[in-house]
Amino acid sequence: MTLRLDQLTLAETEKPVVRPFLLAELDFISGTKHLWSGVGNFIWNSQTWEGTGDLGRVSSIEETMELRAAGMTLQLAGVDPNDLTLVISEPIQGQRAKVYIGFRDINFALIANPLVIFDGRMDTVEIIDGGPSATITMKVENRLRDLERARVRRYTDADQQARFPGDVGLQYVPALQEIDIPWGRTRE
Repeated sequence: MTLRLDQLTLAETEKPVVRPFLLAELDFISGTKHLWSGVGNFIWNSQTWEGTGDLGRVSSIEETMELRAAGMTLQLAGVDPNDLTLVISEPIQGQRAKVYIGFRDINFALIANPLVIFDGRMDTVEIIDGGPSATITMKVENRLRDLERARVRRYTDADQQARFPGDVGLQYVPALQEIDIPWGRTRE
């Protein structure tokens, strides 16, 4: 995904000192978690983003020319073991994760709206408990990974009921398996 920078952001990136920051939006079942790479709270897009400071890490985000799903990892260290319940208690696989990049000027004011640099789905999480604090490492997969998953659908009533409860469109399919239908001729 090639980023299209607006004029303000482009001008800021060409300066000798650049002040980039990252935002991560993680959609958990219990609610969306908003994190950013700075210290304290940051308000953008009518949301309060919690600062991770030096405790948060984002792996490099690979951009390729071929149609290939490249993932990334998000890491948060120094987590209180009591706060791990959100990650442990909820299934995260398939939940949406977005990462933005933004720039601030010399007065630390926002230059322009941050840009989406990664939009994918949470896959797995690894928790390393280090006594008084823990480290969470979350793998996030590109949405292109869905193209590699097999779609198993059957023309059966059970499969149709699982997807559309109450639909009886495939109820008689098993009876049609061995039926002889005279077409264009008389019955013998």
